[in-house]
Amino acid sequence: MNLPSKLLDDAVQAFAQLPGIGQKSALRMVLHLLRVPPESVDRFGETLIRLRKELRYCNNCHNISTEEICTICRDPKREQGLVCVVEDIRDVIAIENTGQFKGLYHVLGGLISPMDGVGPSQLTIDSLVGKAGNGLVNEVMVALSTTMEGDTTLFYLYKKLKPLDIKVSTLARGVAIGGELEYADEVTLGRSIVNRVLYDNQLVK
Repeated sequence: MNLPSKLLDDAVQAFAQLPGIGQKSALRMVLHLLRVPPESVDRFGETLIRLRKELRYCNNCHNISTEEICTICRDPKREQGLVCVVEDIRDVIAIENTGQFKGLYHVLGGLISPMDGVGPSQLTIDSLVGKAGNGLVNEVMVALSTTMEGDTTLFYLYKKLKPLDIKVSTLARGVAIGGELEYADEVTLGRSIVNRVLYDNQLVK
C-alpha cells in the first residue's frame, strides 16, 4: 500500500496488527482519527495507555482487574464453594452476561494444546488445584469450549481434581460440540450452566 506519508503508513501498520483488521480497515480507522477533533484523539490515546498500564490480573482468579483482587472475588454475595473454570477473560464476560452463575471464576489463560506447544505448566492449573483444596470449594464447574483442546484440558483437570474429593461438573451439551464458548448465545449458555452435569457421569466406565 503506497501512502503519501510515513507517519500515515506507521499508523496504518499499527492498527493492522489488531486481530481481524486488514490494511484497508486500518487505513479507514486512521483516516477517521484524522477527521475528528484533536482532543478526541488525545482521549483515545490516553485510554489505551491507561488500559495497558493500570489493568492487571486478579491474584486469586486471574481475571482482569484494577486491583490485586477483582470485584467478583471480593463480592461476599458470590458462592465461595463453586468455582467456574474458563479459558480466558472473554468467557467470564459471556457467562456473567447470562446472569445464571453466582459463584467464583478461575481463568486458565488458554487450553492444553501440544500441537501449539502449550502444556499444563503454561496455564494456571497449579493455582486452581491449590484453590480447590482449600476446604471451602465443593464444586468445580469446568466451562471450556467443546473442542479437542477443550476436552483434553477438561480430562487433565479432572485427573488433578479427583483426589480432592470435590464435584467436577461440566456445561450441559446445549453448547454445540466443537463450538467456542464465547460465541454461544446467552440463553443456551445460561441453560447449560443451570443444567450442568457431573463429569464422572460422562466418562466411559
